[in-house]
Amino acid sequence: MKPAAVTRPSGSAESSALATRSKLTKRSTRTWLSAVLVNGALLLLALGALGPLLWMVSVSFMPAGQTSTYPPPLLPHGATLDSYRTLFELPGMGRRVFNSALLAVLATLVSLAFNVTAGYGFAKLRFRGRERMFKGLLGALIIPGQVAMIPLFLMMKYMGLVNTYAGVLVPSLASVFGIFLVRQYALSIPDELLEAARIDGANELRTFVSVVLPGLVPIVVTLAVFSFLGSWNDFLWPLIILSDDDLHTLPIALAALSREHVQDRELMMAGSVVTLVPVLVVFLVLQRYYMQGLLAGSVKG
Repeated sequence: MKPAAVTRPSGSAESSALATRSKLTKRSTRTWLSAVLVNGALLLLALGALGPLLWMVSVSFMPAGQTSTYPPPLLPHGATLDSYRTLFELPGMGRRVFNSALLAVLATLVSLAFNVTAGYGFAKLRFRGRERMFKGLLGALIIPGQVAMIPLFLMMKYMGLVNTYAGVLVPSLASVFGIFLVRQYALSIPDELLEAARIDGANELRTFVSVVLPGLVPIVVTLAVFSFLGSWNDFLWPLIILSDDDLHTLPIALAALSREHVQDRELMMAGSVVTLVPVLVVFLVLQRYYMQGLLAGSVKG
């Protein structure tokens, strides 16, 4: 029995297949080259952004005077913790770190209490003048915070809150941005869900705690991160309202330290790292919820 004849592609079909394969190869090469260029550019931008931060950490581990050489080294020659020991051996430094942490936590809690409830009220509760009041609040966003510091200080003086932690916390009680942020997110909560809870006998507080608050977790965490960062890094208002050295916060202490140890770069970088670490830890721990809050409303389901 004769074997079946093998059909070979014609010359035109074979050349067409080769041309198609060549096009796919060129396209794949262009795609790979584009990916390499884009990722390389992003890597360079990331190094440019993180370079100063990484060098700050590196300098904090250098022995005293090592950055005075030219050119300054990128990595420490004989890493040491002397700068951190010197920093915390300074009188009152531990107290100032505690002050900053305490005020940041308290400012975050009171900010969440006022902003979340107010944002929910503007979003879901009906009351007279709601829209006008909200538009008036939005108009206050254009007023710089520095403009209100003198009237606010005079108010704190009249109330007897100068040189107290309560005076430091007053500007953190509520913010127009925080109310706006929560209000926009709360608008996505279905009204039917709230009505069902009320029909089941839940009062407004129970409805807010059991139904609304769990749905606001991403935006609450985002607002908490903003509030913590703002309070932890705040320099001007605590400097104005606090006159007692024992009540000063870490940014004020580092500013005073920079005047006394202007040539001790290693010590200053150690102080900067101590200021940065709590903020970085908070961000990394809450990063997942923080990104959900930032992306809220950007994609419609």
